[in-house]
Amino acid sequence: MGPQHAWPAPADPDYAAAVRASYDSQGLMRTLGARLVEVAAGRTVIELDFSPGVAQQHGLFHGGVIGAIADNAGGYAAMSLMPAGSEVVTVEYKLNFLRPARGAMLRAIGEVVRSGKSLSVVRCEVSCLDPEAQLVTGACCAIMQATMMRQSG
Repeated sequence: MGPQHAWPAPADPDYAAAVRASYDSQGLMRTLGARLVEVAAGRTVIELDFSPGVAQQHGLFHGGVIGAIADNAGGYAAMSLMPAGSEVVTVEYKLNFLRPARGAMLRAIGEVVRSGKSLSVVRCEVSCLDPEAQLVTGACCAIMQATMMRQSG
């Protein structure tokens, strides 16, 4: 996705625990089997293995599933820079599908573009991978840009 941003220290020193606790409370991510595999200031990574339950009729990852993990990766990247007690909700997002999502696993990398007091802009790149070889099999299959809003907890 290009160079990572060098953000100042997060407003919440326990941001990683707060992000993980919020993520773990989501029924949709649990139902899909998506895993939050990385939490850093301004960046999160979510992975999802392929299964019939996340496929569309042509045997590819369903676009709704791609949107869901992209939205979460971007949202939790934004939350990681917010003050303690904050939660995040999506205001809007634009998702572009670039190629068929064929592969053994999806990886969504969400990064903050701009972190404001109430609104943050994020972007996410979703790629198809072969987790055994750690090779990109379908390269980038979707990109998302979104606006996230801080909610007081």
